[in-house]
Amino acid sequence: MGKKMFVLIVLLMSISLIGIIAVQLYWINNAVESKKEQFKNDVQKSLGSVSERINEKERDLFNKKFEGIIKNAVLANDAQIKSLFFQEIDTTNNQKISFGSTILEENFEIPADFLGSDSLIFKRVTGKKDFFQSRLIKGPDNLFSNVDEKRYSFTKRLTNIEESQFAEWFKDYNRINPIHKRLNNRELNETIKDELKKRDISLEFKYGVYSKDGLATKLKSGYYTINKKDSYPYPLFYNSSNEPEYFLYVTFPEKNEHILGGISNILLLSLFFILIIIIAFSSSLYQLIQQKKISEIKTDFINNMTHEFKTPIATINLAIDSIRNPKILNNQEKVLRYIEMIRDENKRMHTQVENVLRISRLEKNQLDISKEMIDIHDTIEDAISHVSLLVNDRNGTIDTHFEAIISEISGNEFHLTNVIVNMLENAIKYSKENPRIEVYTESTNKFFIFKIKDNGIGMSKGALKLVFDKFYREQKGNIHDVKGHGLGLAYVKEIVEKHHGTVFVESEKGTGSIFTVKLPLI
Repeated sequence: MGKKMFVLIVLLMSISLIGIIAVQLYWINNAVESKKEQFKNDVQKSLGSVSERINEKERDLFNKKFEGIIKNAVLANDAQIKSLFFQEIDTTNNQKISFGSTILEENFEIPADFLGSDSLIFKRVTGKKDFFQSRLIKGPDNLFSNVDEKRYSFTKRLTNIEESQFAEWFKDYNRINPIHKRLNNRELNETIKDELKKRDISLEFKYGVYSKDGLATKLKSGYYTINKKDSYPYPLFYNSSNEPEYFLYVTFPEKNEHILGGISNILLLSLFFILIIIIAFSSSLYQLIQQKKISEIKTDFINNMTHEFKTPIATINLAIDSIRNPKILNNQEKVLRYIEMIRDENKRMHTQVENVLRISRLEKNQLDISKEMIDIHDTIEDAISHVSLLVNDRNGTIDTHFEAIISEISGNEFHLTNVIVNMLENAIKYSKENPRIEVYTESTNKFFIFKIKDNGIGMSKGALKLVFDKFYREQKGNIHDVKGHGLGLAYVKEIVEKHHGTVFVESEKGTGSIFTVKLPLI
């Protein structure tokens, strides 16, 4: 996969993921806002009912109080009678219609100390309506006639006039009396609770009544402090100009939990699917990156492998061509030297192929690792003897510091020897000058620990995370100043883990590296 195609695929996947998450978040936000709006409407309707109930109850009490005072006033202080008479005569139909109306106005002087006045004049109005209709019916000989008459009379108190008086006096009553005398906390609290319950709102609430100027009244729950941002206001009482005189503010401390609780299942399900999408995207992206990385590493491995094989193949071809030369063929010493050269190069290629096959068998669990009790100190000494010629050829040294009290473990001597040899060879290969290698051992209650320290070129922080991966080499491409295929340390890690141990490395550029292996004791 080309770099541009890879970037394009990642970009398209990222845009799709962002789009899906954005749509989900937009839907969630809309659902929450809709729930908030519904909650607000329910609260406003409830507070409207509270205000209506309180005003209606106060008005009924006022009217009953006034009616009781009026009933005690038996005789009016003065009265007026107003009459109206109307008559229409229809000569064509021999019909006469008469309508009369009488209005009795009685004025009662009543005490009004509760309105801040000595007395008031209450006007009681009674109306009477009379209706008379007569029609002359002639006989066949016009000698005799009959009269058809209809009479109706209605008497009624004009209560609408009385109610208008009550309404005006009620406004004065409201203005004179303080609100805490007209309403108490218990009644207000119970009314609010009852109206909220009718709309399925059972949340704990706090309330406070404030004047139109923002001054607090005695009507409030506990130490309520107004918070206009989180409170729901509603007019409670009106003045004579029909303007709000007081406002009721209600706050719900657990409002957000209630709103989210109504859509919690859908919300959690949506968030769960978003999480799945993110995980799937991250996994896909990770796999793409890993596949691209493996592809690059394998390409690098093939390049290195090809280069490593070209040299011994070319050497073998040259040696064979030289042997076929008649002059060389008769020289036994040179023939033997060329044969030795062919054998060494063949052995070298065999070793490289064996390393690849060994890693493959390890991954498929096809490598037989039989374990027995061994002395790891002896194994380390044996591994050092395998690389002694390489160290001597570079004028280097290997110093041992065996401080482990217990050195017997359960392991496979052959593979552990290869592990130590690989680590020592790395220390030799990556030392630019004369290699100075130190091997330390120590033991704890449960583990045998050995460290291999070198004075090599060291590794970057990025390389430390990948050094045990298959085919990984910090120097890539066709750079072959250090031979290898990136398999040695991968083999080391696999074998150590097969022995239930751990391996890690500490290193800095230019200061060398320290490889540490921990293996469980018997």
